[in-house]
Amino acid sequence: MKLPTKMTTEELADFLGVAKQTVNRWIREQKWTTESLSGVKGGRARLIHIDKSVRSFIMKTPSMRHRLAPVAMAEPTPAYDAAHYSPALRKIVDVLQNMTPDELERLGVLLSREGIRGFMHRLGINDETA
Repeated sequence: MKLPTKMTTEELADFLGVAKQTVNRWIREQKWTTESLSGVKGGRARLIHIDKSVRSFIMKTPSMRHRLAPVAMAEPTPAYDAAHYSPALRKIVDVLQNMTPDELERLGVLLSREGIRGFMHRLGINDETA
């Protein structure tokens, strides 16, 4: 999301849907860099420098998280289509899906202990026979 390099407290408050007092409190608490805005009655208007730390803080506010949520949901879902698997991989997946939780746990222990080479050796599949 593109933000200008400087914004008034009112502009930032409107953008985030919060009160100007909230933005002024953030300026004090976060020690954001500001500059006076001349020509404004009362002389208290400020321009906030929208630097990296300010952007980071803004992106963590609830209003920005809610604003960006529909974008995240619109991301394409990766296709997990078994039709694209090789025949061997389809058979492996089928076997794994039909194993009991205990069998899956024991297979996990075996793979951790033996590694892929040990597993392939136990299956009788050596580099030389492939």
